[in-house]
Amino acid sequence: MVRRRAVDAVDADIETSIGCHTFRATGITDYLTNGGKLEIAQRMAGHSNAKTTGLYDRRNDDISISEVEKVGI
Repeated sequence: MVRRRAVDAVDADIETSIGCHTFRATGITDYLTNGGKLEIAQRMAGHSNAKTTGLYDRRNDDISISEVEKVGI
């Protein structure tokens, strides 16, 4: 169902790939961003290994403009 809806999103000019794991990553990332603990997120996600939960953590994916501005050309 999620993938079918994602196709509709493409028709609406949304080019981001969306699937069930997108929602899982968003939930885990938001939980951790708001002060949640990885061990609790692991239990909530039903993962037997914290490394698996860490794969869904997208907090380091964002690069601030101040970091980009450090590139000197």
